[in-house]
Amino acid sequence: MLTQLTIKNYALIDELQVGFNNGLTIITGETGAGKSILLGGLSLILGKRADLASVKDSSKKCVIEGVFDIAKYNLKALFKIQDLDYESLTIIRREILPSGKSRAFINDTPVRLDDLQVLGEHLLDIHSQHQTLQLTNDDFQFQIIDALADNDENLSQYISELKNFKTFSSEIEKLQNQKVESLKELDYNLFLLKELEEAKLVVGELETLETEYETLNNVEEIKDKLGQSNQLLSNEDVGITSNLREVKQQLFKLVNYGKQYQSIYDRIDSSLIEIDDIFAEIENLEDQLEADPNRLEVVNTKLQTLHNLMQKHIVSSEEELISIREDLSNKVLETENLDAHISAKEKEKEQLKTQLLAVSKTIHNNRSKVIPKLIKQLESILATLGMPNAKFNIELKASNSFLSNGSDELQFLFSANKGGQFNDLKKSASGGELSRIMLAIKYILSNYTQLPTIMFDEIDTGVSGEISNKMAVIMQEMSKAMQVFTITHLPQIAAKGDHHFKVFKEDVNDVTQTQLKKLTPEERIVEIAQMLGGINVSNSALEHAKQLLN
Repeated sequence: MLTQLTIKNYALIDELQVGFNNGLTIITGETGAGKSILLGGLSLILGKRADLASVKDSSKKCVIEGVFDIAKYNLKALFKIQDLDYESLTIIRREILPSGKSRAFINDTPVRLDDLQVLGEHLLDIHSQHQTLQLTNDDFQFQIIDALADNDENLSQYISELKNFKTFSSEIEKLQNQKVESLKELDYNLFLLKELEEAKLVVGELETLETEYETLNNVEEIKDKLGQSNQLLSNEDVGITSNLREVKQQLFKLVNYGKQYQSIYDRIDSSLIEIDDIFAEIENLEDQLEADPNRLEVVNTKLQTLHNLMQKHIVSSEEELISIREDLSNKVLETENLDAHISAKEKEKEQLKTQLLAVSKTIHNNRSKVIPKLIKQLESILATLGMPNAKFNIELKASNSFLSNGSDELQFLFSANKGGQFNDLKKSASGGELSRIMLAIKYILSNYTQLPTIMFDEIDTGVSGEISNKMAVIMQEMSKAMQVFTITHLPQIAAKGDHHFKVFKEDVNDVTQTQLKKLTPEERIVEIAQMLGGINVSNSALEHAKQLLN
């Protein structure tokens, strides 16, 4: 509920601070006194766009602040979604700066207007004749029926499962699109994969093949050089091995003359061992060498294949080719497995569809059960509000589509006159009739759900005295469960309030200002008497006012 409203520097209001209580609050005042200013300020804290022209003094900041007691509204989840600190007494503030820039705050946290509008819908409902078109909106009509049908949990389950269903549908669509694209590439990927698999790639093979190719391609020259080297080592007269053995024998005779001779002898001995080993290795290499044109051709072909593949795939090693081969293999496998993946997803989607059908059927059945009850209540209340011939025909049809709030299509048909044809509500009801229908619906809803504070703005326009009394009784009943404001010109309604405020203008230092004052019991008698008989109050008007208040 709205507990306090502060307005500074807005329209004809210099500064206004007023507190409100529970129950039915009446606001009266002469035409042009500034009731619309009050509504305009409230609209700003509900997220309406600001206009610098509405600022009283454009050189100063305009501030509108409302304090709301939201302890009973179950809004903690909403605050969490909006990443706001929850306070049972929540403060909403709008500021319009001299620059024209507007700022909004919830509990001193800066917020966007969208966030303010979302929260505002749960705090205050301003209702006038011009806003009764909400009645003709399908979503609102479903909200009415679902409140009576106690469908909250079913709708929450439906919305959750519908989200999953849409997610699976989207994933399946993506997979099917992926399949179409993958099939286009499959033949080419298979061709590339076959090339790489036939190459029988082995890490390090390129270097081995290049070495083998150089050996086979130059076998005669290598064999010749190895033979000459062998001769230089092994010649009995001038070979290196023979000369080293002779040196070793001479130095052996000197080893007893000093360590330096032993050292040089050991080095010659080591060198001779190494030379003997080199000689044996050369002989071994020479024995292994054979010209093999067939093997040379095989090696050359394999090398050419590897170089062609590396050039084709713009890489420089077998490792990279192997990595490409694995990627291609995965792509081909993924394409081949897409059908199975899509099939599995579709089975899960069908399970979700079955669950959705079940919960949407439950929602439909609950709605069907309460529609006769809703019609009966509406027609009964409207009869007391001067519409005895008002009749409703609410048609609910199950469809094959999953809509945002179930699988139903709804027609809210209305006839205002006896024997009249049923037609769409927006086509068959006048503005005054729509106002009374909205009042009846709000009253019914207040018995089934926690509604936000509601403000009726001259909803009684064009209504007779007796009917206005009935409207006031309905508002009284509503105010037992919620905070209700009504702006009225009718004394019958004004007399039914728990609290009474008057909007009026006064001149302060030659400047006209709008003020809002809570009336005392005595002031209230005078105000209602003036509403009955005009500015010059008669004794009979005062007596009548007292009777209305009693």
